[in-house]
Amino acid sequence: MNVSDEELLTDLFRTIALMRKSFDRAMTEQGASLAQTKVLMCIKARSGNARAVDIAEIMGVAPRTATEALDGLERDGLIRRIPDKEDRRVKRLTLTPAGEAAVAVAEPLRRQLMTKLLANLNPSERLNFHAALQKLLEGLADA
Repeated sequence: MNVSDEELLTDLFRTIALMRKSFDRAMTEQGASLAQTKVLMCIKARSGNARAVDIAEIMGVAPRTATEALDGLERDGLIRRIPDKEDRRVKRLTLTPAGEAAVAVAEPLRRQLMTKLLANLNPSERLNFHAALQKLLEGLADA
């Protein structure tokens, strides 16, 4: 059976959109959206050395978009901006205790949702799916 390029990519984009919506809904119910959790995890991974420009680069968004997201997290009490000791123009990002708690709740839930989503694939299908994704990523890296 042949599948057209259009049908294959439409199914892929639809899967990603539904996955994001499902993850976001479940995670928001627990206190932090999928997008918020991603930013919080990036900040946590940088151990207090993250800057807004770092978050923009990691997330693949414009600096202004990252700044707006960080403003919201700061307003919600999940992060703090701390002046850099060596360059007062720079603000370092750190999680507040509430931010740490949000990550502590969201990360296990995110993993649980991933496991549930991928449970429909048997080990052979998982390997084939992974191999296909790697080929797509290699093609995009070359582009």
